[in-house]
Amino acid sequence: MPPSSAPVAAPPRENTPAVGELSLPGAVPARGNGQFGYASTNGPILGGTGARRRFHVAVEQGSGEDVTAFANTVAAILGDPRSWIGGGRLRLQMVAGAAKADFTVYLATRETAGRMCLRGGTNIKINGVPYTSCRTTGRAIINLDRWRLSSRPYLTARVPLTTYREYVINHEVGHELGHRHEGCPRPGGPAPVMVQQTLTTRGCVPYAWPRQGNGFLTGPAR
Repeated sequence: MPPSSAPVAAPPRENTPAVGELSLPGAVPARGNGQFGYASTNGPILGGTGARRRFHVAVEQGSGEDVTAFANTVAAILGDPRSWIGGGRLRLQMVAGAAKADFTVYLATRETAGRMCLRGGTNIKINGVPYTSCRTTGRAIINLDRWRLSSRPYLTARVPLTTYREYVINHEVGHELGHRHEGCPRPGGPAPVMVQQTLTTRGCVPYAWPRQGNGFLTGPAR
C-alpha cells in the first residue's frame, strides 16, 4: 500500500486513555476504507548505539484515529530504554511516509487487519472475528479493536490500556526484529513480551516490555 497524504475519512477522536483506564468507550469501527495515511515527519534516532532500522507509522482512513497521535505513542514506546533499543544493539527511527523504511507499524480496523494478516500467512480470527494483531514481513499490524479495547488477560488483571498498548507494539515489532513466541519462565513472574499475552500469559502476569532491570526478559521457545 503506497504512502498517502490524504486525511482520514472520519474525524479523529481522542485515543489517549485516562490514567488507569482499562479500555476506551464507544463503538469501534469494524472497517475503514483500506487506505492509510502516513506520519509525515522524521523522528529522532532512538537509542545510542547499534544498527539503525527505520520505520513508517500509518493509520487506516475511516478508523477515526489520528496518525500523529498514534505515531507519537509508537515512538514513545519504542524509544523507551525498556524496549528493544535497550542494551545498545539497536537504534530505531521513525521516518516520513515518502522516505525509505525497513518496516511499517500500521493501525488498522479489524476487517482490514484480518485481510492484511491473512495475506501474510496469519489468520487472526477467533470465533470468526479478526481479534489479534500480527506481523507480516515488513509490517507490524495493530488491530484497532485491541488498541481501544485491550484484551482479556489485561482486563482480568485490571492492567491499564496504556500498558497493553506498550505490550502490543513491543510484541509485534519484536517479531519484525526476528523474535519468536516464548512461554512463561516462572509462574507468577512477569511475562516475557514475546508471550502471546493478548490471548494468555501462560501462568505469568502481564508485562509490557522486552527488558527488565539490566537485561532482556525471555522465556522458553514455543
